[in-house]
Amino acid sequence: MVRGIAGRRKRYVEVEATFLEDGSVVPRAVVWDNGRRFSVRAVLGVRACASLKVGGEGVRYDVLVGRARTFLFHEGPRWFVEEIVFEGDGTW
Repeated sequence: MVRGIAGRRKRYVEVEATFLEDGSVVPRAVVWDNGRRFSVRAVLGVRACASLKVGGEGVRYDVLVGRARTFLFHEGPRWFVEEIVFEGDGTW
């Protein structure tokens, strides 16, 4: 475990996405519940996959948000990320 990081938790988020003619979905931004918006700069990969860190499964999008490479999961009608939980107050 990384010092200062207690673990991860499933965080459901709002996602702005484009739905293409062929039926594929391209996430464009992740919106936090406090209104913070993070643009998805690139989708690096897409595959059916389970989250081994927080549980759940669906379609995993390997995305670039800012300079960070992370995963965004589409689980049924909802989207989630593997939120980092820091030691102490549990916020980031």
